Amino acid sequence: MRKVVICTVLVTCYAIQSMAQATLQGVLKGEEGPLPGATVQILGTDIGTAADVNGFYQLKNIPAGDHKVEIRAVGYKPIQKSISLERGDIRDLSVFMEVDNLGLEEIVITGTMQPTYVSKSPIKVDVITSEYMNTFTPAAASSIVEGVKLVNGIQEVVACGVCFTNSISINGLPGPYTAILMDGTPIYGNLASVYGLNGIPSMLIERFEVIKGPSSTLYGSEAVAGVINIITKDPDKQPKFSIDIMGTTHMESFGNIAGTIKTDKASGFIGLNYAYINDFDDENEDGFGDNINMDRYSFFTKWEIKRKSKRKFSIAAKYYHEDRRNGVEEFLADRNYRDLRGSDEVYGESIYTNRAEIFGTYQLNTSENFKIDYSLSAHDQNSYYGADFYKANQNIAFANLIWDKQLGNHNLLVGMTNRVQQYDDNTVATQDSVASGTINKPDNQYIPGLFAQNEWELSENFTALAGARLDHYDLHGFIISPRLNLKFKPAPSTTIRTNFGTGFRVVNLFTEDHAFITGQREVVIAEALKPERSLNGAINVNHLYTIGNGQGMIDIDAYYTYFENKIIPNYDDPNTIVYANTTGHALTKGIGFNVNHDFYWPLSLSLGFNWQKATETEPDANGEDVARNIEFAQEYSGVATLNYRLKKAKMTFAYTARITGPMTLPEVFDLDENGNAMTTARPTISKPYSFHNIQISKDFANGLNLYAGVQNLFDYRQPVTPLVGYNDPNANIGFSNAFDTSYAYAPIHGRELYLGIKWSLK
Repeated sequence: MRKVVICTVLVTCYAIQSMAQATLQGVLKGEEGPLPGATVQILGTDIGTAADVNGFYQLKNIPAGDHKVEIRAVGYKPIQKSISLERGDIRDLSVFMEVDNLGLEEIVITGTMQPTYVSKSPIKVDVITSEYMNTFTPAAASSIVEGVKLVNGIQEVVACGVCFTNSISINGLPGPYTAILMDGTPIYGNLASVYGLNGIPSMLIERFEVIKGPSSTLYGSEAVAGVINIITKDPDKQPKFSIDIMGTTHMESFGNIAGTIKTDKASGFIGLNYAYINDFDDENEDGFGDNINMDRYSFFTKWEIKRKSKRKFSIAAKYYHEDRRNGVEEFLADRNYRDLRGSDEVYGESIYTNRAEIFGTYQLNTSENFKIDYSLSAHDQNSYYGADFYKANQNIAFANLIWDKQLGNHNLLVGMTNRVQQYDDNTVATQDSVASGTINKPDNQYIPGLFAQNEWELSENFTALAGARLDHYDLHGFIISPRLNLKFKPAPSTTIRTNFGTGFRVVNLFTEDHAFITGQREVVIAEALKPERSLNGAINVNHLYTIGNGQGMIDIDAYYTYFENKIIPNYDDPNTIVYANTTGHALTKGIGFNVNHDFYWPLSLSLGFNWQKATETEPDANGEDVARNIEFAQEYSGVATLNYRLKKAKMTFAYTARITGPMTLPEVFDLDENGNAMTTARPTISKPYSFHNIQISKDFANGLNLYAGVQNLFDYRQPVTPLVGYNDPNANIGFSNAFDTSYAYAPIHGRELYLGIKWSLK
């Protein structure tokens, strides 16, 4: 009897408690339909949930009373609602969420290795989503190189006027100073930074995140100028099948095709990207093609393994092959290059690249939050530059063990890095002198490292982040790189971020600088090269504003970086390239200004301008310091984007403009009709130029999209050929001792129209 009474009392108490609580439910939608994964949180409590695949959510057992509800979805403006719930209420709260064109509600991980919103990050992070990138660039042909051009202060730098190798420059620093990551894992340094970047198709990219300024504390060497982290797509959010094919008026063809597979144990997608260019144009009449020819394909796949523990396990793989070539017409016609590779009579450059990658994340099934970011890559290059043969291979294994711990208002991150790198080529870089002559000596390195950082939320408006990294190199010993970041919100719409830190870079000269194998210059290494070191300070001010029913954002950056031991190639002698650590110093400083505005009508506008000064200072013969500009660093640059959406017609108009200011160029001398160098050099300062693109896209029923556009709208070309010594009457074209390819600073590829079609089965 007593048990019956106790049970009756318990049931009655539970019923009374249930009646004292309420339920909140509803459907969350956006412009494209339901928003699965959108979060709903009762602020000040631990009551929260995420919407299902249909956008439906339900919160039970909410205490009666007044509450504030916050609804968030990546890429959409957050919503806060005040509600009053009574006992037993079942309240419907369905909302339509507006797109966040300013990007403040994008989730980023790059600044701290921990997921956070752009607006909440103590580190300034620029985000370019795949949707934004494809709005302004043709999806089938886009790669990370095309996408970064949309970020103020970032430029594509072309290193060779024949094979058009390119890299990414941040704030005027050369490409090897930028760390390229895939899902947070360094994977594209050294040899891969020359050709590998072009093999990352847009179909693989969910978004990429950019940090300007040294980030060696988390990401080690190569992160001196900044970090670009490519976040790959989530298989669960991809259509069952998609295809994208595009052609251009220069007889180019590009394509993407992908499909998804979903089971109870895993979900994944498989894709193939290709590029085909096989046309010869010579508008500047230097005898060489104005654009590369190539056959390129990239196979990629990514899988999310569904573990019982709900811990993350992702694995992605990519295989990339490129057959790139350019030269005189005879070299390219009818694919003659296959038989003429290495010819000392018909000049051409032919580069075969094969690259394989595996990377991902594995979260340990432990009570503490441990995870391993890992990557394996193998890169093989087989190339001829005229008659010069260059063969190189590089293998890298990388693993990052990371522990993340929340301790009150402190967020502690500790990591251990292990990197094994093997590099071998057929140059003096991997040769050693012995009594019997020279032997091959591959460069094998094991680079361990430790890092730690603490993000301390002192108050709602002030956050401090401090960290340090310690790496060990066999040749250089221990290298430490600390940093300090501060974030302050003096007002709800204004955020100030400061960054102080050091960076370091261990140079892999022959894998990074392409100049030594193009043209006919001799390489001179004047001394044993030391690691480059940098000291950086930066400040960012971000302010949100509203004008009428529109909203906007003003963003201002100022930065200063001081270098020691900087390695700068010297081209003063037309027959040599001299590499040495500067005995003085180098510095870059500048200010960037960006305005994004989202009008009430469907028009969005972004304007950015970046002024910078990049110099090196060394003593002259009299011991007096002399400063000169670093070559190919633009004095200023700007980018503007505008897109207008006709919702009823389902059409989008997009316009892009980029302006490039003057830059210092190498001193080179053209040849006269007898093959002698002229007494007057070419201009050593370039003139400003601008580049304009237009794209129009139209959505049809059943997932069909048609897009068309014009690149280089006003047909701007570099007014003089990037080649020197191509017209020597005393040598076959391309084989003169004066032949040089380093005077490339602007496009020589003319106006181009393109047409593409995309289809997705959702």
